[in-house]
Amino acid sequence: MRVAVGQSPVATDEYLAFAAQLGVEGVQFNTPDLPGDHRWEYEDIKRLVDRVAEFGLRIEAFENLPNHFYDKVLLGLPGRDEQIENVRATITNMGRAGVPILGLNVMLQSVWRTDVGPYGRGGATVSIYDHDVASDPSRLEEVWVARRDRRVADAKDSWVRGEHLGNEVPISHDELWANVEYFVRSIVPAAEEAGIRIGFHPDDPPAEELHGVARILTSVDALVRAATIVDSPALGIELCLGTVSEMGGEPAVLDAIERLGRRGKILYVHLRDVAGTMPRFRECFLGEGNYSPLRVIQALHRVGFDGFILDDHTPGLVNDDGYGYRGRAHAIGYIQALLDVVTSGAAS
Repeated sequence: MRVAVGQSPVATDEYLAFAAQLGVEGVQFNTPDLPGDHRWEYEDIKRLVDRVAEFGLRIEAFENLPNHFYDKVLLGLPGRDEQIENVRATITNMGRAGVPILGLNVMLQSVWRTDVGPYGRGGATVSIYDHDVASDPSRLEEVWVARRDRRVADAKDSWVRGEHLGNEVPISHDELWANVEYFVRSIVPAAEEAGIRIGFHPDDPPAEELHGVARILTSVDALVRAATIVDSPALGIELCLGTVSEMGGEPAVLDAIERLGRRGKILYVHLRDVAGTMPRFRECFLGEGNYSPLRVIQALHRVGFDGFILDDHTPGLVNDDGYGYRGRAHAIGYIQALLDVVTSGAAS
């Protein structure tokens, strides 16, 4: 197990120096800011790989493709096979350039929250989700949605209020599952050939539906189902423990680690937490949420997880910037200490 710095779309000097200064060996990019309206080309990916290497780092993964790269696939619309061919080409190009993991999600309406403000410890900025608010058609202007329409480098611009920016076409659970299974069966052979792995992110929030649009990766059972659509080591889960904690707290988190970890299906981990579970929760600092971070790292160690761990996103500290360097430095140091304790046997 190791720690990586992640979730930036851009490879600024500041971002890469931050990672090097924290002593990690790799970085991850969320929807990397690469050229291309329908796919990412080898030359552009390789240029980013080389840029990261200048700081003595490697790219651990890309998380998320732009929504318009595969929206027709998820909805089962005409043109989906053309999109799939472009995704397959992107996967091939990632493998050639040396990027080993592609994280994806199937959230047609993106990530939702119902408030963002100084509700954390000492007034730290955190997000809140209340399903009563989110599911009320008369209160949609109160909803914050992670934007999917453009790449953004500053977290202050990554949320919009009162706009979905995701697809609002009604779709059932069975329809969405069928479309995802078609997608997986179409792209996994390309991943196997390219030597990379595909991992799916749980739906955040893990609501069963939002205004007629199904959400399917909302339970540990669903994550196991997604990870085993085909029998291939190239398919797994990018295990966001914050989202799994939203489902059912520490019991759900430990269940996911056991069931996915024993199958070798955990590609990498988002280590964050919330206080409370569906239908209401609040993001928080590690150590004050639903689960014990120490017990979680011990569980990952027991199942033989040997991938990387991210902080994902963190409470905003005083005078923090959009990316949240201060909050992230705290979380990453916390995780590094846990790994040292667990892997050295000091906590056994």
